[in-house]
Amino acid sequence: MDLIICVLGLLALIVEGIRCQGVYAPPTVRIIHSGHACNVEEERHTERVYTIREGETLELTCLVSGHPRPQIRWTKTAGSVSDRFQDSSVFNETLHIAKILRTQGGRYYCKAENGLGSPAIKSIRVDVYYLDDPVVTVHQSIGEAKEQFYYERTVFLRCVANSNPPVRYSWHRGREVLTQGSDKGVEIYEPFFTQGETKILKLKNLRPQDYANYSCIASVRNVCGIPDRSVIFRLTNKTASPSIKLLVEDPIVVNPGQTVSLVCITTGGEPPPILTWVSSNDSLPQRSVVKGGTLTLPAITSDEAGVYSCVASNNVGNPAKKSTTIVVRALKKGRFWITPDPYHNDDNIQIGREVKISCQVEATPPEELTFSWLKNGRALRSSERMVITQTDPDISPGTTNLDIIDLKFTDFGTYTCVAALKGGGIPEISIDVNISSTTVPPNLTVPRGKSPLVAREGDTVELECLVSGKPKPIILWSRADKEAPMPDGSMQMESYDGVLRIVNVSREMTGSYRCQTSQYNGFNVKPREAVVELIVQYPPTVEPVYMEMRQGLGRPVVMTCRVLRAHPSRVLRFEWLLSNRLLHAGAFDAQRDETEYTIRSLNRDGWGEYTCNVINEAGAGKCTFQVTGKAYPPEFYYDTYSPLWQNRPRVYGFKLQWTQMNPNAVDRIVAYRLGIRQMGLQRWWEQEIPVDQTINKGELMTHNLTELIKPESYEVRLTPITRFGEGDSTIRIVTYSAPINPHLREFHCSFEEEPICMFTQDKNDDFDWTRHSAATRDTKYTPNTGPSGDRSGSKQGFYMYIETSRPRKEGDQARLISPFFNVAPKNPYGITNPPAYCFGFFYHMYGKHIGTLNAFLKQKGQTTSEGPVWSLSGNQGERWKQAKVSIHPTASFQVVLEGIRGPGIEGDIAIDDITLEEGECRDPPPNISAKALSTSSHIWLLCVTLVLTLLEGQR
Repeated sequence: MDLIICVLGLLALIVEGIRCQGVYAPPTVRIIHSGHACNVEEERHTERVYTIREGETLELTCLVSGHPRPQIRWTKTAGSVSDRFQDSSVFNETLHIAKILRTQGGRYYCKAENGLGSPAIKSIRVDVYYLDDPVVTVHQSIGEAKEQFYYERTVFLRCVANSNPPVRYSWHRGREVLTQGSDKGVEIYEPFFTQGETKILKLKNLRPQDYANYSCIASVRNVCGIPDRSVIFRLTNKTASPSIKLLVEDPIVVNPGQTVSLVCITTGGEPPPILTWVSSNDSLPQRSVVKGGTLTLPAITSDEAGVYSCVASNNVGNPAKKSTTIVVRALKKGRFWITPDPYHNDDNIQIGREVKISCQVEATPPEELTFSWLKNGRALRSSERMVITQTDPDISPGTTNLDIIDLKFTDFGTYTCVAALKGGGIPEISIDVNISSTTVPPNLTVPRGKSPLVAREGDTVELECLVSGKPKPIILWSRADKEAPMPDGSMQMESYDGVLRIVNVSREMTGSYRCQTSQYNGFNVKPREAVVELIVQYPPTVEPVYMEMRQGLGRPVVMTCRVLRAHPSRVLRFEWLLSNRLLHAGAFDAQRDETEYTIRSLNRDGWGEYTCNVINEAGAGKCTFQVTGKAYPPEFYYDTYSPLWQNRPRVYGFKLQWTQMNPNAVDRIVAYRLGIRQMGLQRWWEQEIPVDQTINKGELMTHNLTELIKPESYEVRLTPITRFGEGDSTIRIVTYSAPINPHLREFHCSFEEEPICMFTQDKNDDFDWTRHSAATRDTKYTPNTGPSGDRSGSKQGFYMYIETSRPRKEGDQARLISPFFNVAPKNPYGITNPPAYCFGFFYHMYGKHIGTLNAFLKQKGQTTSEGPVWSLSGNQGERWKQAKVSIHPTASFQVVLEGIRGPGIEGDIAIDDITLEEGECRDPPPNISAKALSTSSHIWLLCVTLVLTLLEGQR
């Protein structure tokens, strides 16, 4: 009769179809932590704060569900602005930061998306705890009082430490603890502006007993196991702030290449000060050598000039600082210009008129700069007609002028301006200026055919302006059409021959360029200028650069290649090719920026790579289309509990479930090739799974993998097959592990994995359950209590237990709460209404102080749970025992295990191997093995398994 009912049930399910619709689901996400958190606490809106000590490893895992499998991305906000979204974006499930820094604290977000609905986002706040060594600084003050008969001396000891969480300070004098009010001569307070970062000890009207060793102890109350930090300061009647002396001149003027030594000595201070050197250039030169108070700069260069400071610190008063400036002598950049008679508004030099020759040089130090003038190599002195002036206040410094009044024919010649530094050591700069009848102002033109200048992107081009005149001035180049930088990044470039050379020219450099004469190395007249047009041609930029187009035989395919940019754009041609065979060619219409190629009915010869070349004078842009009948990859359904069958001792089975991505995009899928291999082995075992009918989008397909060896993992590869051949494969790993939240047909949790099957600790109890194994348990643990292994006897296996040692006290409670379980739906195949479930677990209650272990049923919507459904107290011996209890929930529910501490420390209670099965609890008859079950029982069990499997698929 049972067999008939089973078969009828199977037929009913088959009629309905074993593949269900609509398994696509938007993503959900949950964050868990692994590693060793100091503390994890809940905030409002179920957000968590995860506390970790600086230098330890942060590991956060994003648990996701949804189909298709969501893509995961970790991002971070808060913290410093620089790392807001740059270096902390991770695209896998686990975020791993080794040796975490304090700056890496903040809020971390896990974002999961699979294209369905909105992305799922969860966040967790990471607090990084740290405590630096405290620093004590001492300040002394002397005040006059009582008609100057005595001086009152007050000392302030200030203690500062960086920490998270906020630090707590305590002061000691020798072994004596100092507190506010414990000594009339002592005040302890925090300055308002430091917000708890500083603690000041004030010693009023210093007494002999105040000369002692003072220690400041900084504490964060041992959170995260961070020990206290302390610092000692010895206060004596000689304690004094530092004073120093610099045994060098200020400034120090040297020639390049010299070795410079700066010597700094301490002249006072107790404790003895520590000397350091700093530079105005942010850091000391790389080749500098510091030895004690001496800083040596070998072979100094102009770049190393600047202010150098010696700083002395002994934490008393303010640091002492003395500075000197190093000046490196130099002469640079000599230039000249000629100014014709300014009173007659002339641009030319004329006999009988005035001419001024100006000469400019950059000098360091400027006050050492000297000028002299020569005419045709002979020294020239200032006279009534030849007036020499130096550093005219009306013009820039470092300038000398030679004014020639009433120019005569005999004044033509070569005038030389010589610049030198007093004291020598630096080579002179000489500048020659020719004044003759051929000296004429400049003229600027663009050579014929040089504007507009047409070039192709990537070429080297030369923009040219012809400059005439004597002497020829420097030419300045700049952009004429927009405020844009030149190719080298500057706003203006110099050219001595009138040519601007641009290497690897780009399309952004198209435009107008201005060339103009400069005032220097030529005439000081209104600048001459000209404009050169540069046109940079470039091949068409097109889209798409690459596109895969999947299509079934007999269907149309339309390919479109679009032009985004091109120069020139008025003459564009296109070519469509399959492999290298020309299909179609032509020219673009003036109104269109795209070209199409249509395959009216795709056949086998039409599969392949199509290219569209869009061509102009500068080259070609290429669109590529890969036309294929290859099927898209299948998408595995990951919400299947694993494994499917656990009732056989050596092997297990797994129900593989998947949907097909875009099944109607190509020809009908006729089969799947299934490949499977054991992890670590090379050989694949393959078989074909035939598909008898058309697959619809979202349709869930299943295949049972059997005879998988416990506890091995397997790599599974699934490949769709159409008339085209094999499509894209998908690979997943099948791992043998107990399910963490299946649909109650076989829930089993042995606490072997860190997430502990989604069990959580109750926030309102007194302490937590602890996950442990005998192999890692502290050897100092309390003897005569607790298990020596897990339920199977393994020392490597894990279990949960309550630690009853101090600070736990009698009556303290620890509660472990399961995930929510959904009540099975009502169906016609014999499941009771309301449904019954068998809740089982193993317990270990050994020790003379054992308290109580309770099991509760907590239903959704109930604010308080009723009395325990199972309870046991007292010592039960040194062995694991099994408990089973039938429960009858009417709504989604959780099970709660509560451990209560007994009267002493020998009271550890442990639990392991929690199970939840449908149906009333039925203990098997004693001493009957599985082999002794009848054939009809075997059939019934197999039938039930198949029914449940099909029901699972139906969901």
